[in-house]
Amino acid sequence: MKTNAARFLDSLGIAYELREYKLDPEEFSAIIVAEKIGLPPEQVFKTLLCTTAERGHVFAVVPGNEELDFKKLARAAGTRKTEMVSLKDVEPLTGYVRGGVTIFGARKDFPAYVDETIELFDVISVSAGTRGVQLMLSPADYLKAAQARQSNAELADLSKEMHA
Repeated sequence: MKTNAARFLDSLGIAYELREYKLDPEEFSAIIVAEKIGLPPEQVFKTLLCTTAERGHVFAVVPGNEELDFKKLARAAGTRKTEMVSLKDVEPLTGYVRGGVTIFGARKDFPAYVDETIELFDVISVSAGTRGVQLMLSPADYLKAAQARQSNAELADLSKEMHA
């Protein structure tokens, strides 16, 4: 199934693989998605839409097994505070439903902050813009495509420190 995100990558000549999987309508865990597509959760990146203190919006792209650290995102975005956008605003702002959000082909090109661990892998997976379909591509190609959007994309340390 071709998605807007896949068409965006096609327009840039970027190679990717689409991987479809079955999912329960109530499943939103990136860890479950990773299991279904056969990748470790740290290679499956989730895209979260956040709002800033100034009421702007930014995308945060973090590993599926990590939690977003809102303070780190705020620092990277040069704002004093960030928080998740309300669920009812996700689709109107991005054109995508919860669990299917991607920066590619989104309704608006908000700045994107991508967790720096993305560069540790040969292949990563992100939502293809619809639930049940993932894009598999190299981190370099992901970042190249992210930079090709009208808004910037920056690498940053975004994950919460997990304390034992």
